[in-house]
Amino acid sequence: MRKERILTIDDDPDILDVLDLTLSENYEVIQAPNAEEGLKLVTTKSPNLIICDYVMPGMNGKEFCKTLKKDILLQHIPVIMLTGKGEVKDMVVGIEAGADDYIVKPFEPDALLARIRMILRRTVRSLDANPLTYLPGNSTIMEELQSLIDSNALFAVGYADLDKFKIYNDKYGFEKGDEVIRETARLLVKYVHKYAGPNAFVGHIGGDDFVFIADDQLMESICQAVVTAFDRIAPEFYSKEDLEVGYIVGQDRQGKEIRTGLLSISIGIVSNSSQKITHVGQISEIAADLKKFAKSQEKSNCVRDKRRV
Repeated sequence: MRKERILTIDDDPDILDVLDLTLSENYEVIQAPNAEEGLKLVTTKSPNLIICDYVMPGMNGKEFCKTLKKDILLQHIPVIMLTGKGEVKDMVVGIEAGADDYIVKPFEPDALLARIRMILRRTVRSLDANPLTYLPGNSTIMEELQSLIDSNALFAVGYADLDKFKIYNDKYGFEKGDEVIRETARLLVKYVHKYAGPNAFVGHIGGDDFVFIADDQLMESICQAVVTAFDRIAPEFYSKEDLEVGYIVGQDRQGKEIRTGLLSISIGIVSNSSQKITHVGQISEIAADLKKFAKSQEKSNCVRDKRRV
């Protein structure tokens, strides 16, 4: 697996040496003695993160940030600014110029590494985030699932999607459909975090498909809470007239006219508690079968994979 690349920019060679010692075990480090050379390396080496001194001869840290953030192809790269104790007030200017964070010299190596991990994680997720819900998207979901498999720890993954959503979207339009998806995302985040903690993972595959991860023993409680909450709010998405008749008319994917009741949510639970899971594709295949069965129930429900291998 390729190490993430960090560009360090400082006119003090001793600082560059300290940064190299601090970072090189976990990251690929490239270095520049000034901001001008740093800009050249940004375009040729594509770093994942930049650490830049605030006070340098020639182009300083603020000017470096402003130049970087003007380039639409480079502006996503996060920048941590290094500053001396007496320059902390000046860092407001650096932040306004586009710096993502700053750390005061002399710095604790562990503190710098923690900042780097946090910013890289946040940057990856923001670039991959679903534009409708701002939840992590497919790339991050795949990384989270692979990390679980690699850790050999017990885990459970919930795959959720909405039933009868296409017909609802066709009748009520994309604006109302987007509202349903956002509300579904809010419910998932609320109850996953309630039961599994604020750092538990919730991702948005796209459309009306979601993924969430929690300890196996918590998954049933989470799913039941989501199902109950979704059924409680589903009537709010409909007009009074449609609620009175109890259905809407639309076409299925084959163009056949059908009547459908209220939106519902189906959740498939995949766990390695009863079988060995060796790759991400295996999780997806099991989840697809589970969701197909769950949807056949014609109501909100969750289904757990019970096969043993």
